Amino acid sequence: MRIPIPRNWSVRIGGSALVLLLALAATAPWLGTVDPTLFDAASRDLRPGESGEILTLDGETLKHKFLMGSDSFGRDIYSRVLYGTRVSLAVGLASALAALAIGVVLGLAAGYFRWLDGPLMRVMDGIMAIPAVLIAIALVALWRASLPTVIVAIAIPEIPRVTRLVRALVLSIREEPYVEAAVALGTPARKIMFGHILPNTVAPLLVQGTYICAFAILLEAILSFLGVGLPPDIPTWGNIMAEGRVQFVDYPHNVFFPGVFLAITVLAVNILGDGLRDTLDPKMAKRV
Repeated sequence: MRIPIPRNWSVRIGGSALVLLLALAATAPWLGTVDPTLFDAASRDLRPGESGEILTLDGETLKHKFLMGSDSFGRDIYSRVLYGTRVSLAVGLASALAALAIGVVLGLAAGYFRWLDGPLMRVMDGIMAIPAVLIAIALVALWRASLPTVIVAIAIPEIPRVTRLVRALVLSIREEPYVEAAVALGTPARKIMFGHILPNTVAPLLVQGTYICAFAILLEAILSFLGVGLPPDIPTWGNIMAEGRVQFVDYPHNVFFPGVFLAITVLAVNILGDGLRDTLDPKMAKRV
């Protein structure tokens, strides 16, 4: 039997772009030309392709070509963008996994146990009533800004969306004959939820996870750009653009290159999600 996923061009394009970005993130220590946090006042504000001298940690002065230019501190934009890929993908994937893990448990419980449905969903509605950016800013402000803190702050606003999706699926699936038969045979609720119902929610959750990942990458860049995300010493696309916005008119490369990588990453993940939705949905799969 032929696997339908390779026939979908959205999955091909989005998946290929995402694999390439993952490869860049994994090989950043080797592809990066210099330390992304290395300051060198003699090489400040160089344009893409210009050469300058860098002072290594060993005290040696080396001739270096700045492929994407340098910022106002003399740091190599190329190396910072590569290392920023690692941070952005880590935040996106970790936030998506955390939101899915918690949302699946809450959604299964709300959909299967009727007495828990009302109170739990009102809490989820309350969280969804607050913009995700405000929740993230508040949580980061309460705790010390760090990578785990940002991941948690981004994942929490996405939990209600996953919970509502899983709850809706459970309400539909639990009326199926095989679930009713399992209940009639006295099968424990835990086994019914995780053995009979959960496997039928994988496809929608996989699609939802891609959208959460894309949103998390974008939100992390927004938080860092506003100065409430990761510390400035960590090279992220948002931090790079925040530091370069003051000199955008004279040195647009400080904002352009991280912005391009951010746009490509978010677009690739969204395209992959659209392709997976079209492939995994039986009605849409006939049109692919």
